[in-house]
Amino acid sequence: MDRDYNPQSAQSIFHFSYGLLHKSLAEAVMAIDPNINLENIANKGKGGLGQLVEKYFYGYDLNSNPEADFPEAGVELKTTPLKKNVKGEFLIKERLVCDMIDFCEIVNVSFEESAFYKKCVLMLILFYLHAQGKSLHELEFLFSVLWKLKDKDLLIIKHDYEIIVGKIKAGKAHELSEGDTMYLGACRKGQKGDALRRQPFSDICAPKRAFALKPAYMRTILEFILASGKDMATNTDIPTLEEMELVSKEELETSSFEDILISRIMKFKGLDYKQIAKSLDLEISSGDKSRYARTVKEVLLKGLKDFEDAEEFRKAGIIVKTVRVETNGNIKESMSFENIDYDEVLEVEEWTESRWYEIVTSRFMFVVFRAISSNLHEWRNETRYVLDKVIFWTMPVEDLSNAEMYWENIRMNVLSDTLQDADNSFWKLADNRDFHVRPKAQTSKDKYLSPISNKEIPKKAYWFNRGYVKKILQRAYGTEWGKIFENH
Repeated sequence: MDRDYNPQSAQSIFHFSYGLLHKSLAEAVMAIDPNINLENIANKGKGGLGQLVEKYFYGYDLNSNPEADFPEAGVELKTTPLKKNVKGEFLIKERLVCDMIDFCEIVNVSFEESAFYKKCVLMLILFYLHAQGKSLHELEFLFSVLWKLKDKDLLIIKHDYEIIVGKIKAGKAHELSEGDTMYLGACRKGQKGDALRRQPFSDICAPKRAFALKPAYMRTILEFILASGKDMATNTDIPTLEEMELVSKEELETSSFEDILISRIMKFKGLDYKQIAKSLDLEISSGDKSRYARTVKEVLLKGLKDFEDAEEFRKAGIIVKTVRVETNGNIKESMSFENIDYDEVLEVEEWTESRWYEIVTSRFMFVVFRAISSNLHEWRNETRYVLDKVIFWTMPVEDLSNAEMYWENIRMNVLSDTLQDADNSFWKLADNRDFHVRPKAQTSKDKYLSPISNKEIPKKAYWFNRGYVKKILQRAYGTEWGKIFENH
């Protein structure tokens, strides 16, 4: 096999990647040059798998320029790992790191002039299977995707970029969070204890960060290649897929995604779910446990069954929760999330690579309904709550340390196999530590298998304490809180 590709053609570079699929880099390079010394590849693994592919498979000189790896074609080469769950399904292992952020330089660079834009608008993404203990050149490549950031995605990513840069300009680089944005995040880089970076508009130094496409967005790319039924696919030669979209490209050209949704929902401020449902011709009963969420879905998009069905929520990993607040400002219920995947907790050693970290660094949308006194006949058997506020929220940096301790506690119980109720030391609601662990399932038959002993153990979920939810709302309402709620 010769290196028969045109470095000036994105399609040619893409088609040449076929020689990597279902092989390791070592096997693919041996097919090109049987006389290659594999020790040279093995000893140069510090630069990352992408650089090894570029140098040894494509035979292309590495460059450190602020432009794409294949500048003549405008193609950036990226390698990213997949993992398999117990069902044998492929999962995204991590976010896709795109370009380091220089806090002092980025504040003077527009999106279109940024290194991220110049590099990553068109990417050749090579998915490989992560395997513990294997060297980089031994890992198997599974899929090749030529992916263009375009249309609505590019508009949302541009707005994400501007949010990140805006925070740095405000002297808040140390407060950056992946939850600030939708598709493009400012992810942490380096290890604990690494030297902090200087920022231009504050004396407070900040952790090193990079622009990265979030795991949720990467999942949509994986879904794209899996849905194609092929090992190779590209979105460059097809129109944008028609999906259930919340906002149009035209709307995004004049307003932000969040402002559009807030405006759409707050048209119904002061109305209860029955009034909102009636105006939308939605049949809903007081016995429906999901009546508030169903109402919000219909407000956002008629016919929306699940929040994740909306393209933007799915790509951004936005978590939508409806919250009911009593007249005194208390929250009746704690907030549940997904069941804990004990196998995932066992496998992941760094909490920043965990599913829990992805949850707490997600963008949240809280739709708040507050209780009001009512003498209306139809509310005699039910508290009346009216729509009051929409809050887009990111967990503050100061709360993440507690979230990390919570995850470490869960992992300690998994490693020691103390997952039975009588044995575990999971944080409980009564501990009043912002987060706790308990089941969502109503039946004791709902079990997992311990990844250590293979014994049946109860399913348990991640939870925010109701007191923590109240604290989130109080911060968001500010001085309004005391004016609205009694006995606050």
